[in-house]
Amino acid sequence: MRKLDPEKHEARRQQILRAATACFARRGFHQTRTAEICVEAGMSPGNLFHYFDSKEAIIEALVEEERHEAAQIFEQLRQADDLLQALLDLVDVAFDALADRSEARLAVEIGAEAMRNPRIAVMFERSDAETKAALIGVLTTAVARGQIDPTLDLPSTAGWLIALFDGMISRAAIDPTFDAAAQAPMLRLLIARFLRPQPAARP
Repeated sequence: MRKLDPEKHEARRQQILRAATACFARRGFHQTRTAEICVEAGMSPGNLFHYFDSKEAIIEALVEEERHEAAQIFEQLRQADDLLQALLDLVDVAFDALADRSEARLAVEIGAEAMRNPRIAVMFERSDAETKAALIGVLTTAVARGQIDPTLDLPSTAGWLIALFDGMISRAAIDPTFDAAAQAPMLRLLIARFLRPQPAARP
């Protein structure tokens, strides 16, 4: 029996996921046939099904990858000295990712699938809950350091920050005139004004 090469195996998985991302972004999850993903990936159906047994398994893997990437982002964020500045810098990271609109379209497609498919919904909700919890943790530390407004309700603040980023992604996906680079400074300003400590009221 031939020994599995983990690096080669992972490279082939990533090849399939990249191909699926391109196909789902162009035509949507339900309109994309497995055969199209095979063509995009340059492999036979038998080869693809060796790695993923269905389109649903592919989209589950994409959700898991996004969850892993979000965890890495928050781990880096927690190491910053100035957490407010780090959150503002995250805007630029997000807008850089939106330079390729397929990423935004894929995110919207996954969200839509989560509303239809209970298995995807469970994964999506877990990922969303982890993101919110991690963001609340960052905000809590920022309050302790005096870097953001201590009067803010942190769970609500985290929810609205996530909603801002979700709205940005949706706009990039559906509006062909949306210029991510041009809009980044405005979103940074909104978040800075929202989070920055307020001057003490004069007696």
